[in-house]
Amino acid sequence: MQKTTKRLYLIPVLSKALDILELMQSENQPMTLEAVHRQTRISKTTVYRVLKTFVHRGYLSQSPDGLYRQVTRPTKMRFGFGSQSADMPFSVEVTESLKDAAASVGVDLVILDNQYDAATAIRNAEEFVKSRVDLVIEFQVEQEVAPVIADKIAAAKIPLIAIDIPHPHATYFGVDNYRCGFEAGTTLAGHAEKNWGGKVDWMIGLDLPEAGSLVQSRTTGAFEGVKSIFPDVPVECFVRIDGRGMRDKSKKLVADFLTRHPKDKHILIAAANDTSALGAVDAVRAAGREKHVAIVGQDCIAEAVTEMHKDKSPLIGSVSHETSSYGPSLIHLGLSLLRGQHVPPYNYVDHKMVTKETGSRE
Repeated sequence: MQKTTKRLYLIPVLSKALDILELMQSENQPMTLEAVHRQTRISKTTVYRVLKTFVHRGYLSQSPDGLYRQVTRPTKMRFGFGSQSADMPFSVEVTESLKDAAASVGVDLVILDNQYDAATAIRNAEEFVKSRVDLVIEFQVEQEVAPVIADKIAAAKIPLIAIDIPHPHATYFGVDNYRCGFEAGTTLAGHAEKNWGGKVDWMIGLDLPEAGSLVQSRTTGAFEGVKSIFPDVPVECFVRIDGRGMRDKSKKLVADFLTRHPKDKHILIAAANDTSALGAVDAVRAAGREKHVAIVGQDCIAEAVTEMHKDKSPLIGSVSHETSSYGPSLIHLGLSLLRGQHVPPYNYVDHKMVTKETGSRE
């Protein structure tokens, strides 16, 4: 008779983690790392990492004296996220980063699409309140309705984090818009200095006034960046155009501008985002004016990186807002708020200029 052995599909590290948790439950008193190591005979390194993981996930707490205690398991946190738009590449990247970060720490994420629309953003805020989420992360483009959204969420006593566009009662999270714009401006000016002998006929800001003054400071910063290198460019050569961050609208507006100025050969464009910048690229390419125009965008989306690496592309750079850092930072910020920890009112993420010469955003 052949003897068969039943195979056990076990995960060794998980078994060790459960041994540690069961020990804490049975002892039901504060324990040191050394005591846990001694009683379980699990390596001290593994014990340390398992204990830290349980603390991070809320199963244990650690006091200032280093003792670990079992705590009542809290209800799983639910964060509401109003995404800017599923049709905007930068918004999609932020959403994916946030989803991954939430999953890694056991936070449930309720995602509603604001669809780049004010009325939709208000309805979504009302849905978050109705659903009684623990915290709301708001990413919407209309500064005009920010007080409406913020008031509804504050009335429900729900903490609010606002991405890129300040909202009343909210903790701000995003880039330093002025500095991002300034770096875009100096990059454009450097291009003019290197390729056009320092000549600048026009400096155009493809603006996003609907987003409010803070996001508009990207254009302000870009203008100041150009002025810092070319202080003698006349003020009337600096023009703001409302591209609304949209590709088709930006394409039409830039095409109209190029038609009105057929002989100008030194045109710099700083766009509020890459979607708008790509619209400008479309217009420039259609007019055959690639040599006459230099464009820098914001967000460093994948399509923009591909475009700037094309031969003779007018898109010479984009400011990366490092979207991969958004998710972990937002989740950490949200958990800190819910734990009553002090957080600064403005939380800036890192940014960096990416050009064809510097390589990919990675």
